[in-house]
Amino acid sequence: MLTKDRYITFENIDCYENAKSVLDAMYELFEQNPAAQDKFWKRFESKLPEDYANNHVDDLGRDILYEVCSNVFYIEELFEKHDFTKGMDLLKCAEFDCC
Repeated sequence: MLTKDRYITFENIDCYENAKSVLDAMYELFEQNPAAQDKFWKRFESKLPEDYANNHVDDLGRDILYEVCSNVFYIEELFEKHDFTKGMDLLKCAEFDCC
């Protein structure tokens, strides 16, 4: 079993994969419930690289880990409001390990 080191090396933790999983969950929620994507989330989306799944930081400096970590409380509220447990679990992992 691999152990995680959150405090010194981030060994065995892929923070960008964690952030990508949170974003994937958000888009899954928006697909299931389009009304969940209000003006805030459209603005949030404009801060992400166009191909965030393969391009975690783009030439404009848009960084998915930064955006997820700096908006944890808003993302948490979104997932809670829509009772999206999968998203909450992924967000907790990203927040605890990386933010």
